[in-house]
Amino acid sequence: MLIYLAGPLGFSEAGRHFHNTVVIPLLQGLGHELLDPWTLTDAGAIAAIQALPYGIERRDAWAALSAEIGRTNAQAIDRCDLVFAVLDGTDVDSGTAAEIGYAFARGKKILGYRGDFRLAADNEGSIVNLQVEYFIRAAGGGIVPATGDIAQALALLG
Repeated sequence: MLIYLAGPLGFSEAGRHFHNTVVIPLLQGLGHELLDPWTLTDAGAIAAIQALPYGIERRDAWAALSAEIGRTNAQAIDRCDLVFAVLDGTDVDSGTAAEIGYAFARGKKILGYRGDFRLAADNEGSIVNLQVEYFIRAAGGGIVPATGDIAQALALLG
């Protein structure tokens, strides 16, 4: 399967470590091809903007690149067979939630991973935000609590 990786892991050093040393090798090791949004945008373009001094030029550069990143990610979701979404955190990351909603609207399969044991639901009948969970389950997917459960869940969705 061609899998799009949704999640906030690229924003932090610890998240990037988990993303690059656990998530990517696990999914590739199962024979899947990945669309990783953290590598779809030229890192040099981001670094160039980060090097700009605070002000209008930097803001405008971020606005332009943000639109490009959003378009690129939407196109990647359009191409994929399945979205693999990391749902960790005190609440599901807003960008990840948007990617899940878009994927659902486009008829994509979605598998959520939540290894975080903290409560993050609207009520005791949900694991995460009820709308996010609805989209995942209505797409035929589910939410797994451990990396060891990912292979079996993907096999069921394949």
